[in-house]
Amino acid sequence: MLTMPAACWLCQMPLVLAHHGICSFCLRALRPPCCCPRCGLATFYPNAECGRCQRRPPSWHRLVFVAAWQPPLKDLVRRLKFFQRTALSAMLARLILLTWLTARREGRVKRPDLLLCVPLHYSRAWRRGYNQLDEMAVYLARWMNVPFIKGGLSRRKRTKIQHFLTARARRRNLRGAFRVEMAVKGRHIALLDDVVTTGSTVEEISRILLAAGAASVQVLCLCRTL
Repeated sequence: MLTMPAACWLCQMPLVLAHHGICSFCLRALRPPCCCPRCGLATFYPNAECGRCQRRPPSWHRLVFVAAWQPPLKDLVRRLKFFQRTALSAMLARLILLTWLTARREGRVKRPDLLLCVPLHYSRAWRRGYNQLDEMAVYLARWMNVPFIKGGLSRRKRTKIQHFLTARARRRNLRGAFRVEMAVKGRHIALLDDVVTTGSTVEEISRILLAAGAASVQVLCLCRTL
């Protein structure tokens, strides 16, 4: 019986390993520009924190992302997030893993003690049917050999949709929105998100993790808005 070969999600060429989801040629095209290792924004000196971080550093300590918020990765993230294309979860988690492994080899990040992901409010999770980050986190935690605690963070209030808010309004919108539901004292945390735009969400979560005693927070995401 003949079987149809799996195809790359981007260029539709056949794949030798179907679970990779993306071919090596397309993978090479997904490269972040020269960015600050802490905030992920553009800089000329990738091995040193940018002037923004030196003046007013974010609460997290490192940010690792696959590519800028633009096609083709932007389109894949939208398919997973809003169109229930859960088959993309493993492939997108692998992209984060490969980027994180590169950062680790270069000495920019260390292996965390725990993986958490940005939570959805229960009403939004019910309407969407799932939190796309949970499925990615299961793969990522196994490959990184670190525990993933699904309920380690909770969203206490239903916030306004961030897309249409200014940076200042986003910060106000998220104040008091999250809660740490487990002991994190002395632990190095990896926080998973899909897209970091202004950084308000991961900033608020990083702030409460550090206030709860976490030793450090590194942010892992698919896209960074530059």
